[in-house]
Amino acid sequence: MRLILLQLLMITCFTRCKDQADFGVDKLKLERRIELPAVSGRIDHMALNLKDKILYVAALGNNTVEVIDLQKGILLHSINGVEEPQGIAYIPEQNEVAVASGNNGDCAFFDASTFKKVATIHLASDADNIRYDGTERKMYVGYGNGGVALIDPVAHQQIGNVKLAAHPESFQLDKKNNKLYVNLPNDNSISVIDLKSFKVIDTWKISRLRANFSMTLDTASNHVIIGFRHPPLMVVYDNKTGKEITRTDLVSDADDIFFDAAKQQVLASGGRGYINIFQKVSGNSYKRVSNIATRDGARTSYLIPSLRTFVVAERAASGKSAAIAVYKIQ
Repeated sequence: MRLILLQLLMITCFTRCKDQADFGVDKLKLERRIELPAVSGRIDHMALNLKDKILYVAALGNNTVEVIDLQKGILLHSINGVEEPQGIAYIPEQNEVAVASGNNGDCAFFDASTFKKVATIHLASDADNIRYDGTERKMYVGYGNGGVALIDPVAHQQIGNVKLAAHPESFQLDKKNNKLYVNLPNDNSISVIDLKSFKVIDTWKISRLRANFSMTLDTASNHVIIGFRHPPLMVVYDNKTGKEITRTDLVSDADDIFFDAAKQQVLASGGRGYINIFQKVSGNSYKRVSNIATRDGARTSYLIPSLRTFVVAERAASGKSAAIAVYKIQ
């Protein structure tokens, strides 16, 4: 009897683990891994030169920015001496890469051809996420104990600032409604900034949820989609009222989340070692359709809609070198 029960338990465990590890793998196809053998430590955010298919990777723990040719699948260059690179943006109009440094608060600009530093704007400590608005030629950088800096990337000058209640993590531009939504995990809130006046116009307080680090937008549906770590949940909010619409389980330690408008899907990467894909099944609900195993600690990613590509940064671990895993969206 005990033997039968043990066999049943093993079968159940095998089936459940298999379902948790790899269901929906047909949604993404792993095309290649681009090895980064000299990179150690945590890897943060990424940016893309779409014209030349060049990916820029903020290797925070390595104090470098890795420059990768996605077409050839090779590492082109490492920009050294960047103190804890976190946020990163490519500015096509002037072929420059902007990098926000967590250690010294600098926002540095590098020539994307020569990789030489051309300018530096010093903010308070912990310069973090960057968003670039190519239409308005404006750049936004979250930093310090609570602020978003407005930067003129052409003149390499700070031209505005908004004070916030805590350090900003992921934030997103909503050009349709002229708003900027900002995650403030240490304040258990989301700040809403008016882009025209560049002032905080609303604060959405969060109850019983913690660590709202990742964010994406479904602007057509007026949804702000937040990834929480404690507990691991994806929560959808109405962008006008800040009211919760729906929630669903999410991979643990999620750091990046993206909305794919073409397929009406949300893609999220988490340090627990999975990629979650959620299909929008109605106006306000999402169903998880994929749970694809990656490497533990691979929590940062980047969606490239026009290339139908999703890339995941895998940090060095267990004798394996750091790598960029390149997936094709099926």
